[in-house]
Amino acid sequence: MGDRVLVPWDLDRSDGLGDLRVEVYDGTGEPPGDLSDVVFYVAPYGRAGALRPVARMPRLRGLQLLTAGYEHALEVLPEGAALYNGRGLHDASTAEHALALVLAAQRDLPRWTADQRRHTWAPHYTRSLAGSRVLIVGYGSIGAAIEQRLVPFEAEVVRLARRPRPETGVHGISDLHRLLPDADVVVIVVPHTPDTEKMFGAREFALLRDDALVVNVGRGPVLDTEALLAEKGRVRAFLDVTDPEPLPADHPLWDAPGVHITPHVAGGSATFYPRARRFVEEQIRRWAAGEPLANEVRAGAGQG
Repeated sequence: MGDRVLVPWDLDRSDGLGDLRVEVYDGTGEPPGDLSDVVFYVAPYGRAGALRPVARMPRLRGLQLLTAGYEHALEVLPEGAALYNGRGLHDASTAEHALALVLAAQRDLPRWTADQRRHTWAPHYTRSLAGSRVLIVGYGSIGAAIEQRLVPFEAEVVRLARRPRPETGVHGISDLHRLLPDADVVVIVVPHTPDTEKMFGAREFALLRDDALVVNVGRGPVLDTEALLAEKGRVRAFLDVTDPEPLPADHPLWDAPGVHITPHVAGGSATFYPRARRFVEEQIRRWAAGEPLANEVRAGAGQG
């Protein structure tokens, strides 16, 4: 019998898989049978507890995530197993959502929605995205996808990453405080690591002009929730991620002035799934052929 692999859905192709035994586990209910012979596991996307079965996979040599973030998997990853993430799968979806949040904020869509519910006709002129300076904090592949969508709206984009890349006009994180006072919009796309924990807090908010907009489509703990609440609406915030998450029903962030929340849905639009399927099929084919896999974020002891 060949090596056993668990994937979240039926593969569209079976050629090139050799003698791999591919089984489906979509993250609902219990995984199929004894997991002691599973060597490669594609964790289902958006399922609570998707990583719990890893503890029952002593022979696991490869763990594939469908999220770009991977810090949550490090503590359960067996010794010698390689870890792969979903970098690139969420670029278009997250960029669309970030753009939607920016446009909704700049053109006051929440106000118009509330007015419609009250049957109120009360026009006023809004802010604009055109002519705004947008600072992208965390300029990687998702940040680049966000920029591609902002430029046709005549926004000025300023790029910032962990390390400066002068040849491509990317500032380093040390420039953050210098750049914040001139930003109309700040889009946060950084992952959650010990270095980024609450990196956007009271000092950063204080550097922003009144009525500036902060959009977070990265990770909730990157933004200091208490510092945002202390702003009392001086700075607006449209958040797809929060700290804590899920946000408790009685949390003050729900009703904070200038804050609008979507429940961590930026990366999971319809465009994600076809890309994820193609990616998983190619990763499984590579695994079967003994070829290097894409998006390795922690090396393992090898496939054989």
